Amino acid sequence: MSDAWPLTGRSEELRVVDASIRGARGVVLAGVAGVGKTRLAREVLAIAQRRGVVGRWVTGSACARTTPLGAFASVLPSVGSDPLQMLGQAAKALLSGAGRAGTLVVVDDGHLLDDVSATLLHHLVTATAATVVVTVRSDVPAPDAVMATWKDAHLERFELVPLPEVETAALLEAALGGPLQPKAADQMWRLSQGNPLYLRELVTGGRASGWLEERSGVWCCMGTLAVPSTLVELIESRMGGLTEPVRDVVDLLAFAGVMDVEVLSQLTGAPALEQAEVSGLISVVSDGRRLSTSLAHPLYGEVRQARVGMLRARRLRGLIVRALTEHGLHSVDDELRCAALMVDSDLRADPALLTRAATRSAQLLDLPLALRLARSSVAAGGGFEARAVLAHALSMHGRGTEADDELLVLAELAGDDIQRAWVAAVRAANLFFDLNRPTEAETVLGNALDDVADATANQLLLSLHAVFEGLLARSAVAIQVGRAVLDAPGVAPNAAFLAAWGLTSAYGVAGRTSAMRPAAAAARRAAISFDTAILRFNVAELELMALRLAGHISEAVDVAARCRRDAASLPGVPQFYASALTGQAALACGRLAETIRRMREALAGFTLVDPGGRVFDCLLWLTHAMAMSGDARSAERALSELDERVQTGYAYRRPDVALARAWVAAANGAIVQAVGLARKAADGAAADGMPAHEVCALETAVRFGDRHAAERLSGLEAQVDGPRVGIAVRYASALAANDGWMLQAVSTGLEEMGDLAAAADAAAQAVAAHTKANRLDAAQVCAARVHLLAQRCQGARTPAIISVVRPLAITAREREIITLAAHGLSNREIAARLGVSVRTVEGHVYRAGAKLGTTRRADFARLLWGHP
Repeated sequence: MSDAWPLTGRSEELRVVDASIRGARGVVLAGVAGVGKTRLAREVLAIAQRRGVVGRWVTGSACARTTPLGAFASVLPSVGSDPLQMLGQAAKALLSGAGRAGTLVVVDDGHLLDDVSATLLHHLVTATAATVVVTVRSDVPAPDAVMATWKDAHLERFELVPLPEVETAALLEAALGGPLQPKAADQMWRLSQGNPLYLRELVTGGRASGWLEERSGVWCCMGTLAVPSTLVELIESRMGGLTEPVRDVVDLLAFAGVMDVEVLSQLTGAPALEQAEVSGLISVVSDGRRLSTSLAHPLYGEVRQARVGMLRARRLRGLIVRALTEHGLHSVDDELRCAALMVDSDLRADPALLTRAATRSAQLLDLPLALRLARSSVAAGGGFEARAVLAHALSMHGRGTEADDELLVLAELAGDDIQRAWVAAVRAANLFFDLNRPTEAETVLGNALDDVADATANQLLLSLHAVFEGLLARSAVAIQVGRAVLDAPGVAPNAAFLAAWGLTSAYGVAGRTSAMRPAAAAARRAAISFDTAILRFNVAELELMALRLAGHISEAVDVAARCRRDAASLPGVPQFYASALTGQAALACGRLAETIRRMREALAGFTLVDPGGRVFDCLLWLTHAMAMSGDARSAERALSELDERVQTGYAYRRPDVALARAWVAAANGAIVQAVGLARKAADGAAADGMPAHEVCALETAVRFGDRHAAERLSGLEAQVDGPRVGIAVRYASALAANDGWMLQAVSTGLEEMGDLAAAADAAAQAVAAHTKANRLDAAQVCAARVHLLAQRCQGARTPAIISVVRPLAITAREREIITLAAHGLSNREIAARLGVSVRTVEGHVYRAGAKLGTTRRADFARLLWGHP
């Protein structure tokens, strides 16, 4: 990270200020400390100097304020002590050496100028002797002569405000040199409120302490922030000296966050509250019925919490809880606030309150808080309900072994069939998803079905059975069981959710999107309890998959957008899900760079907290996107990690994993192998009864150049719905007939469907067909289309696209072999991979080399990709 931060997010301000100093006497840049006044002024000066302007930089300071002209001492020679001559001599010295472009004097921290320096500044402005830029603190009084420069309309004053959230994230990514996880971006903006100086201190201190860390190529905030000492000093200087009553106000709000003014004034007294408001330490807002207050800046609370000792902190939390309780807890969220404070207070724990609050935090998907509250409730004697929340939160937090231990204890505590069924269902799900032991999960579920007699309890177990069957690619059974549960009268919400989840999976891989949609909607409606809240993202992932396979790309994008909205106000795991689903939707569209970024964001979170194979999913789509981008080495590394993370129970993913291998082979140039792997993926999908996956796999083979898929795809038209299968049939037929015009039409159809990468491949194959038929004008038109589509795909480099972007006068087989050679494979290794003799490989290399004028592998790489 560079010491000089980029001027990100200030382009408009820079443009306006630069324009102003060209046509006026100068400007005043005002704002609070750290907002970026000095940085902007330096950039303005640098731009002016490039135009030939003579620049002078002057800095006001408390030290220099005691000496007349002290701020200008660094840029002035001795000017004597006669006040009648001093200003004239100083002005003349400042302007010396100026050419036709003139002089720009920048006065930083103008509010700290001594009176003589302020008078000199005023003289420079009113005499129009130089162009002047002055920076001042908007919350600190400036000398009268400085204030007169804008009050008397000599200089235009610009109020520099903190950076908005989007610009803050852009600045951080530019400074860090890499992408920032959305959760980290939100946290950094919340803490800094867009103040660039605070951001810089947070980054510097965060990197040193490990709070800010790069994971999976993405910067993340890890653990609890320890405010850097330099930032503590900055914040404390801004807060000023705190009297004891005002300090109590600030400290109570540091722990409470927001409090009713009436409640807080009972604790601190109204005068202290009024003084804190006048000092700018707190903000007071009205909702029409009551007044509430919070600290004026989030860092005030962080700094005060760091300064308060443990015993005082415990006492303050206890005071807040007692005050809130006496005032009246009007909602579950009020209880949640009290419980979170109670855990680390000097009060005796209330297990009933803690259990209710733990349940609420689990519903809100704040899993770390749910764990903390549930553990405290269990320790305080909370019983079955507290342990149930604890076990579920552990499982959803990816801590499967600990969850299983708790569930075994819960099984002993269960007092009826409803509780026994719930424990068995959660334990089976934990074994299936988190511990990757699906066979054992099915055994636990089967035993529970044999042992539980209650009809309602039995429904819950049967609905989970539908989920397992759907994910294990046993669609017929999943549909049968799921429908039986959903169609039963009076089905409980949890059972309805699980049954709909199983149906969403089964209908999706079967290509029955018209039946999948209402199943997914039913799951969303039923996800109302704490133990189903996070699982709705799993259903959304299956819904998105079904829509992608069917070719309803815009609907898939809408699903991802809905999940982003749902996760926006939720902490932790939901945001990782949102990134992963956004990445999957981007891949369906062909936006590869966005896919890679979003998957890395999700991986950075799921690597630490993996609730049931989410790392596996992210690596799967990352492999696809990297391979389609032509980054074979990165794709191979991702595929290797994927193989280590395979989720045994995710049979519905097998075709996608097989296609990941096909795309990696294609990225390495092994096109024949890629076609074979894609067809193998289609065969596996057919054997498992997943025709929607079969269509997608066969279409991928066609994109690699397979000319023998049309008949098989035609046979699938009657089995699956959605636009993809019909376009895939036309695509395969067009390629088999080498029909350039039909391939063009297919490309347009794929683009309209939303699959830009496939559209680019079809257009590239149209180029080859037109060229072979000597229709060179048509080939040129298609080639231009390939370039445009590849750009929209954010740098797609599939084999078909590369053949157009970097055309070579060699055959497809020769290109395949020299591509493998360029990747570093020996002739013997190429022969083994392609299933041909070494002599055949040597012959192709020789003929390709003769056409290209070289047989060096490094030259092959430059010709193929533009780099060795």
